[in-house]
Amino acid sequence: MKPYLIAEIGQAHEGSLGLLHSYIDAIATTGVQAIKFQMHIAEAESSDYEPFRVQFSLEDATRMAYWRRMGFTLEQWHGIKKHCDEVGLDFICSPFSNQAVDWLEEIGVKQYKIGSGEVTNLLLLEKIAQTGKPVIVSSGMSSYAELDTAVAFLRNRKVSFSLLQCTTSYPTQPEQYGLNVINELKERYEVPVGFSDHSATIATGIAAVALGAEILEFHVVFDRNMFGPDSKSSLTIPEVSELVIAANEIYTALQHPIDKNKNEQYSALKTIFEKSLAVNKDLPKGHVLTFDDLEAKKPKGYGMDALLFHTVLGKALKRDLRQWDFLNEEDF
Repeated sequence: MKPYLIAEIGQAHEGSLGLLHSYIDAIATTGVQAIKFQMHIAEAESSDYEPFRVQFSLEDATRMAYWRRMGFTLEQWHGIKKHCDEVGLDFICSPFSNQAVDWLEEIGVKQYKIGSGEVTNLLLLEKIAQTGKPVIVSSGMSSYAELDTAVAFLRNRKVSFSLLQCTTSYPTQPEQYGLNVINELKERYEVPVGFSDHSATIATGIAAVALGAEILEFHVVFDRNMFGPDSKSSLTIPEVSELVIAANEIYTALQHPIDKNKNEQYSALKTIFEKSLAVNKDLPKGHVLTFDDLEAKKPKGYGMDALLFHTVLGKALKRDLRQWDFLNEEDF
């Protein structure tokens, strides 16, 4: 099946419900299968002690205040999910608290996304496991030892899961992509594996699909100049549309491996493009051919094949040849 493409809105809505719904409508035009949100319930997931990773906010004195501004009511989340259903987008959301899981269950999600910072939060994993829903786990900040623990935890609870290679750096630089990890995860855990991207380029997603990624997740913003912590790490709406086309074409290519030993379909073209031996100057009867006397000219079949040039070197001509005449075996 084609790569599952997830457009991550994250915090790009800046706490505006109207802006969030605008993103849903815009994403619906790109061809992705899913749109992803983050459910932040400030009091349930954070405290006044949480510091800013980067002091980016111009209106929030504390990180806690920022989470409060980013939150929506349960009723509003119902409306968000309904809008996604109406435009044919799978609604995916990362919960950051057990209460958020309760809300998402009430809303009616089909699967969960585990953010990079929650991989070691076994309390949250236990809560999600109890729903019986499949999960997508982002591996951004996790070592293999930590992933081993999470994977064993999920397998012990019969949870269906997939893994995303991810680098928690915004925007991610080429030397940080870790594209090699895609196949490492596949070999180590034998589950579907994808790539969560923060590079703000479509090239990274294309490369990931070429290397076997079955899921692509990427942040989306209307314009990278917009305010917000993820704007510089996001794709624009037109770029998402380009990525959808490219990823699907690469997937199709991978489903149709080429056997280079079978080139019968090129027989007619080979006759046109391949060449025959000719002489590049007037040559008299008895002339002994040298490399400097030869040229290769289209089409094939009017003279000896050009690949046989070495067989005529040192042979004497039995007739006069004019410049650009094709060279055949009866000429010796």
